[in-house]
Amino acid sequence: MEKVVLLLSMLSLGVLSQPITDGQRLFSIAVSRVQHLHLLAQRLFSEFESSLQAEEQRQLNKIFLQDFCNSDYIISPIDKHETQRSSVLKLLSISYRLVESWEFPSRSLSVSSAPRNQVSRSLTDLKTGILLLIRATQDGAELLPDSSALQLAPYGNYYQSLGPDESLRRTYELLACFKKDMHKVETYLTVAKCRLSPEANCTL
Repeated sequence: MEKVVLLLSMLSLGVLSQPITDGQRLFSIAVSRVQHLHLLAQRLFSEFESSLQAEEQRQLNKIFLQDFCNSDYIISPIDKHETQRSSVLKLLSISYRLVESWEFPSRSLSVSSAPRNQVSRSLTDLKTGILLLIRATQDGAELLPDSSALQLAPYGNYYQSLGPDESLRRTYELLACFKKDMHKVETYLTVAKCRLSPEANCTL
């Protein structure tokens, strides 16, 4: 059954048109999964924004700074040039940490057209795939994240009792940061995957 699922994934990604390695297959699946999550994050944020009054949206846009997401404690490339200079292992390790940091807070995320736990399941699948890529990479074990260092999940205070205005702001922040972080992971995995093709142009 697992082979059938893998084959279908490969067909949907269009990667059977030329000989590929196991590493490329794993990367293709991981990139496909994070692209799905990024689109889901964009949909969640759009749905929430559309539910706001014009003045609420204006105020939230004014006070929210995406540069100060809680997940920014995870050190990552500051721009596209640093991203392109980073090693594959570094990009994988950062991606793993970002995805893992959202496993707990993602339980509160849902979309009207999907099950409430869809985001959490998708994040777990993506984290497992990234871990396989780290382990498959030479000396990857040295960069395996220490899960004990991530026990304090970002947005831990999201679940505290808050007033209506504060709750609205926290929800906006949660969704905007989730979208931002999934964009980061998609970028890092895409660049890392591109490195497997020496002739490819990996310019962002």
